[in-house]
Amino acid sequence: MLRCLMIALAVPLALAGCAGESVWATDQEIEAVRYRHDGPPRLTLFTMVNNSSGAGAHTSLMINADERVIFDPAGSTKLSSVPERNDVLFGITPLAEEFYEHAHARETHHVVIQEVDVSPEVARQAYRLALQAGPAAPAQCALSTSGILRQLPGFGSIPGTWYPNTLSEAMSRIPGVRSHELYEDDDADLNRALKQWDADRYRQQAAVE
Repeated sequence: MLRCLMIALAVPLALAGCAGESVWATDQEIEAVRYRHDGPPRLTLFTMVNNSSGAGAHTSLMINADERVIFDPAGSTKLSSVPERNDVLFGITPLAEEFYEHAHARETHHVVIQEVDVSPEVARQAYRLALQAGPAAPAQCALSTSGILRQLPGFGSIPGTWYPNTLSEAMSRIPGVRSHELYEDDDADLNRALKQWDADRYRQQAAVE
């Protein structure tokens, strides 16, 4: 599972899921995978929750604007087929989205998925803010994500918060939000799932070629 290093004494909570570092994919790597989803402009908030304690473990935001990306502040999702530029994951195809959700839903954690359709202008603004935001410092996944959301029209009620569950609760009060939870009993080790994903992608590509 992702592990979050708590470095702020003002936040007496261990958040599993954040491990920030600067990553800069090249323009060529990003251009090779850019994906435009044909669905409506949409924001999707992911909240990873510890099954034992109920504590929020990680927060991220999928943005469907002119392309679809995931803002994964201080996250640990590292995949060769999903290049990252300072906390923004590119190439979020339906398969990549499915993997992201299911890899985080394991025997130790479940995922709360909250989505809301927005105007193209709001989606583009969220996209621009995500590109400008990273990289987030360790333990600042919810703080960075809430910082983006609360700047958007219609999301002014979102508080600036360090806590994933607090952000999720605030998101639930936004008009039009749809929510569901994903539970699975997969292996608790996220790194194994990531390695298997990459291996599967290579096999798929080889079969096509």
